[in-house]
Amino acid sequence: MKKYLLFIILVSNFTFSQKNERKLVWQENFNGNTLDTSVWNFELGNGCPNNCGWGNNERQVYTKDNHEIKDGFLIINAQKEDSNYSSTRITTAQKKEFQYGRIEARAKVPTGKGIWPAFWMLGSNIKTVGWPKCGEIDILEYVGKEPMTVFTTLHTEDSHGNSINSKKTTIHGIEDGFHVYAIDWSKEKIDFFVDNKLVYSFNPKEKTEKTWPFDQKFFIILNVAIGGNFGGPEVDDSIFPQQFIIDYIKVYQ
Repeated sequence: MKKYLLFIILVSNFTFSQKNERKLVWQENFNGNTLDTSVWNFELGNGCPNNCGWGNNERQVYTKDNHEIKDGFLIINAQKEDSNYSSTRITTAQKKEFQYGRIEARAKVPTGKGIWPAFWMLGSNIKTVGWPKCGEIDILEYVGKEPMTVFTTLHTEDSHGNSINSKKTTIHGIEDGFHVYAIDWSKEKIDFFVDNKLVYSFNPKEKTEKTWPFDQKFFIILNVAIGGNFGGPEVDDSIFPQQFIIDYIKVYQ
């Protein structure tokens, strides 16, 4: 037990020292009254005609109206009105893109069957090479049908969709209050953390175009999906409205 505790302390200290050795190169604190459109883009609609259901049979329509900036928080509101679900999805594509470093967000997840919030990244070359060749880094995914569980996943050309490069981590109390979700990304590997605890590492032995599309810039995405291949298929309509609350995003390099 003493050896185990010593290991945990050493890992925590190493993570803390890594963070302190780097420089804070960008942060979004969601100050003010409106979203900064010099940083953020809205993705709107249901994905049609080219990507209906956003590629996952999701039920929501994304709008500019399902969010608010309040008291230094971004609040994404997932709602149901009549038979329609709505939410917000924003990205930093072509505005704030990053290669390597520690990328983290402090957030509080919504809950309930059918809800699917995410803090994730896509390769900046997605419009030229498409998905999954561009690569995808899912720093946080939570699905209400599996409470007390955090998903951390990589999608590559070699492993996409139901990716084998994924970890489910049981965290009691993850629905309570705010938690920090982060990656530490280098040329060699990507480590995933929840509240500074290492939960998953991705480090393929052979780094090829198919297994490691991560030597390029990526942009950040925040959204709440409803239902779909991963979040559904069942949706409990009694849970709405739900809020995904983001305190900040920080990037250290």
